[in-house]
Amino acid sequence: MTRVLIAEDEARIAAFIDKGLRANGFVTTVVGDGEAALASASSGDHDLMVLDIGLPGRDGFEVLRALRRGRITLPVIILTARDSVHDTVAGLEGGADDYMTKPFRFEELLARVRLRVRSVDRVPDLSVLHAGDLSLDLRTRRARLPGRLVDLTAREFALLELFLRHAGQVLAREQILSHVWGYDFDPGSNVVDVYVRTLRRKLGADRIVTVRGMGYRFH
Repeated sequence: MTRVLIAEDEARIAAFIDKGLRANGFVTTVVGDGEAALASASSGDHDLMVLDIGLPGRDGFEVLRALRRGRITLPVIILTARDSVHDTVAGLEGGADDYMTKPFRFEELLARVRLRVRSVDRVPDLSVLHAGDLSLDLRTRRARLPGRLVDLTAREFALLELFLRHAGQVLAREQILSHVWGYDFDPGSNVVDVYVRTLRRKLGADRIVTVRGMGYRFH
C-alpha cells in the first residue's frame, strides 16, 4: 500500500485530500504544522508528501529545504496559492517534484500522486479505461464507441473517468461534486444532473442509471 503524508493546516482541504486518497486505496497521514511535517517526512514511513506552502511554524519552504539538506528524496507535491508564480518557482527550485495551485480538482491531484509513486506502489499504468464497448483514452482524453469517437469537454471527461473507475458503484452527487468540481463546490447545485444528461446524450441513455435518493451508477 502506498503511504501519503498530507501536510495541510486548513482542515477542510486536508480532509478533502485525505478522504479522496483513502477512497483510491492510499494509506494517509495528516499533519497540520511544519514541525510535524518535517518529523513525519523524515521518518521513512511515507512514499510521498503533499505539502502546503503556508504551514504554521516552519513553512513549506523550510520543510522542503530541510528535507533536501538531509538528503531525503521523498517525492513532494507542493500546494500553492492560485497564480503565485513566485511560490511555484521557489518550491520547484527548492526540490519539489510537482505542484498544484489552489483551488484544484481532486482528480488532477490524484493523477499527479499516481505519477510520482507509480514505481513505489506498483499501480498499473492503465492509460485506457473500458466499460463494455466504451473506452476512454486518458492520454488523448477521448472516448470511443464502436465506429465513432466521442468529443468531451474537460468536465465531461473528468466525470466519465470517475464513473469508469467506479463502474457498478453508486456515486452520491456530493461525492461526484467533490471529485470533479473540487472542494469549493456548492452542495445544492444541480450541475451533476446537467452533466449526466449530457453524457447520456453522447454515450447512450442506458449507461448511467439514476439511483433515487442516492446518486448515479455507471454500468
